[in-house]
Formats: sequence, structure tokens, C-alpha cells
Amino acid sequence: MSSVREDPVKMHKEAGTLMDSGNYTEAKDMFLRAAELYKKSQNFFDATTMYYKAGEASFALKEYEQAIEYFEKSAQLSFDKGYDRFGVSALDYAKDCYKALGNEEKVAELDKKIKETKAKLESAF
Repeated sequence: MSSVREDPVKMHKEAGTLMDSGNYTEAKDMFLRAAELYKKSQNFFDATTMYYKAGEASFALKEYEQAIEYFEKSAQLSFDKGYDRFGVSALDYAKDCYKALGNEEKVAELDKKIKETKAKLESAF
């Protein structure tokens, strides 16, 4: 067992390479591990990005329920930390997952939340 500390930046890059080569399962696992490490070190923006990327990998694998979980984690952390535009993007992707699953009620619910958040953002400027 190695005592070398895991490096989320290296994991982030490696996961991106795995994703680009179509190895979505390994990429997803590495994105999730990097998200936890980033979160632990209080690097919340990169943590939200890693959850988002794990969602993209799950979406590519057609694991829509899992993708929703990761996109919603990304969105919630984004909204909690003031990265509202990124949160909206994650919700939009979650909405696409619900569409793929045929859950029109959740599509409508997220559509409403996205529109409300966008309106709030526009009124802030």
C-alpha cells in the first residue's frame, strides 16, 4: 500500500484522457475520486466540475439515474458556493437524463427551476 498522497490534479487530467479515449467507466470513477479530494481540500469549483464530468461519463454509458445523481451533486454544490451559472448547466444536463428516461414530470420541474435561476441571475446584473 502506497503512502503517497493522491493528487486530484493528476487524477483530473488522467480522467480527462480516459474520457477522451472512450473509457467512460474508469474515467467516471477517477472523476468521482478527484471530486472528493478537491472537496476535502476546499477546492469547491473543481469538485463541482468533477461531479459534472462524472455525470457526463455516466450519460455516455447511458447510466442516466447515476448521471442525474452526479449532475445534481454538481448543481447543489455549485449553488451552495455561488457558482450559479455552472449549477444551471448541471441541471440542464440532469434534465436531459430525465428526458432520456421519459420522466416528463421531472423534465418540467427542472425546466422551471432552470428558468427561475436564469431570471434571478439576469436580474442580478
